[in-house]
Amino acid sequence: MSNVSKAEKQTALIREISGVNPYKCMKCGKCSATCPAFDEMDIKPHQFVTYVLEGNIAALAESKSLWKCLSCFACVERCPRDVKPAKLIDAARQIVEREKGGDYLTADEIPALLDPELPQQLLVSAFRRYRR
Repeated sequence: MSNVSKAEKQTALIREISGVNPYKCMKCGKCSATCPAFDEMDIKPHQFVTYVLEGNIAALAESKSLWKCLSCFACVERCPRDVKPAKLIDAARQIVEREKGGDYLTADEIPALLDPELPQQLLVSAFRRYRR
């Protein structure tokens, strides 16, 4: 029997999916200062890193910040320690969606869903993001 809590499992999964080491964060706040969605967020990017470190994933899942992040990666570019808060946020989104029991698409289902007006960059980003 494992003594690992759900929060610890989720934290480890966020680190695995994102490929980020949140322990490198020095809480300088530069990521939050550059975030264009800062005013819309209840948990700011630098605070998000702290929540991940503390295993407070339930609060992240319930926050509006999880869905207010624009995935513009301004925080990633600005971080002096290469922490990449946007990747942590994206990983947390994936965990929330997986826990809801969302179905995965098979490769055969995708062509019928494509819109000719859809930017190719969006498709590449989606494949990269959801392949894990």
